[in-house]
Amino acid sequence: MTRKTVEVSLQEGLDTRPIAMLVQIASQYESTVYIEYDEKHVNAKSIMGMMTLALKNGNRVDVVTEGSDEETAADHICGYLESTVAEKEQ
Repeated sequence: MTRKTVEVSLQEGLDTRPIAMLVQIASQYESTVYIEYDEKHVNAKSIMGMMTLALKNGNRVDVVTEGSDEETAADHICGYLESTVAEKEQ
């Protein structure tokens, strides 16, 4: 199991479009991927689950992965959450 703490740095937080991108990224991996925030443990491959977190810029979350490609999955998801991808897409 891999656990990494990351601060969300997407300019608009995680609204619908960035959440959909995060779910796509998580779904590329065989490993289970969970995001933990505010005592919630949500499957990052579930768009509805991710939307329940209502994450905003500056929130610190734990990315928890487990499986054959867990390190790569955790690195990719943390990189996305720390990036300014949403800002560049506008």
